This record gives sequence, structure tokens and C-alpha cells, in this order.
Amino acid sequence: MQQLKGQSALVTGANSGIGKAVAESLASAGANVVINYVSDPDSAQQMVTNIKAAGGNAIAIKADVSKEDQVHDMFQKMFDTFGTIDILVNNAGIQKDSPFVDMTLDQWMAVINVNLTGYFLCAREAAREFLRRGIVKDRSVAAGKIICMSSVHERIPWAGHVNYASSKGGIMMFSKSLSQELAPHHIRVNAIGPGAIRTPINKSAWDTQESLDRLLTLIPYGRIGEPEDIGKAAVWLASDESDYVNGITLFVDGGMLLYPGFSTNG
Repeated sequence: MQQLKGQSALVTGANSGIGKAVAESLASAGANVVINYVSDPDSAQQMVTNIKAAGGNAIAIKADVSKEDQVHDMFQKMFDTFGTIDILVNNAGIQKDSPFVDMTLDQWMAVINVNLTGYFLCAREAAREFLRRGIVKDRSVAAGKIICMSSVHERIPWAGHVNYASSKGGIMMFSKSLSQELAPHHIRVNAIGPGAIRTPINKSAWDTQESLDRLLTLIPYGRIGEPEDIGKAAVWLASDESDYVNGITLFVDGGMLLYPGFSTNG
């Protein structure tokens, strides 16, 4: 079943980890997919090859989402190829971890610029196109869908990662405020809050049995998440099956937000 057949999607930071799984899941659901990347073009092109070999359609576009001119050019290239955009997945994100008193302004700004300003720049371009084009009834009952990749750390404080956690808290309020503003135009904005997912960015947390066992004490469901878990959630949020879902963060975390340390009375 291809819930997204005929629609066009842009996934930022799509050539590895969660972004890769989301892009591949959207393509499997029938969407034309733009794979945005900022480094490692070979992996992005290999994804394009694999998606096309499976009967899908994709292109790769290099752009730094924190740069306004590059974002504008990326959207123009997408419109030149696919004509429009129906789905934006704001996924590109970085970490620059440091104890707070040692954190440099460059470390702070690098994370905020990509994780938060990048979401603003891409969402603004997408929203402008959604408003210009309106609803295309044979594709979707919504004029457009924006999905922002947040984290359980929009809710859970994270010492040593103040810049990252702050960016995710900002994404939460960005998504909700944008949803409130755009919902009257039938533009849906939601977020996904992954928990611990098996990706390269957090490899040290799961690549040995000892580290994995420590991690699993935080996950009541007893397993680490896989990138495909997030891909499936993204397809649902992008589809008309979730048309009455607006302004939420869908946590996909195996129960990390259930405060497992209190399961034995604290």
C-alpha cells in the first residue's frame, strides 16, 4: 500500500541514520524523495540508486540547512525536478557535546544554527509553497505536511549536552507554534521524539554489551530502537491516516519518558 503515491518529500540530513530510514520509508510508501546531505555524497547517491532499483524515485541535493541561500537553492532544485513539495521532514541535526562551563560560543551556535535555524529556514520555504499551491485533492486532503525530528530531550534534561537539549526544546515549541498558525490552511505540523536509536551518532551507547546493558536500564520495553521504527512513524504522520493529528510530538522511545528509575519506587 503506497499511502504517499504521487507526493514529493524532502528529508534533510537524509544520507545516514534516522534520516536515511525516513527517506527510504517515504520512498517505499510511494513518495518522490529528495535526499538532502551536507557531506558524504557517495552515500546519498547510493541511496538514490537503491530507491530507484526498488521502483521508487529520488534525487540527492547537497545543502547546508543553516545557510539561507543554500536552502533556497535546494528547494528550487526540488521544484525543478518534482514540481512542488508535499512533505518536509526536518531531520538534519548535530551534537557538539561539552561540559557547560567549557562550552564555546562556536559549539553553542553550531548546534542551534543547524538544529533550530535550519528547521526554520526549510519550514518557511515549504510553507510558502503549500500556501501558494493549496490542496491537491488527488494527492492529499492536506495542503502540506511538516515533520520535525525532535528527541526525548525536548522533555528530559541532559547535562553535558545543554546546546543539544536546548535545540530540541526549541523544536517542540517551534512545531507547536507553527502548527497553530498553519492549521487553518490545512497544513499539518508535527514532531517525532526518538528515544535511543541505533545510529552512528550514538554508537558508543550500544556498540558493546556493557554499554548496551546500561542503556537498556533506561528503556522499559527492553530493546534499543531501530531507524526503521522512526521511518514508519514518519510515513504515518505524512499520510492522510493522521489527518486529525496536529501539533504533537509523537514519542517513539520504548518508554524512556516513563521514568523507569521509579519503577521500583525510586
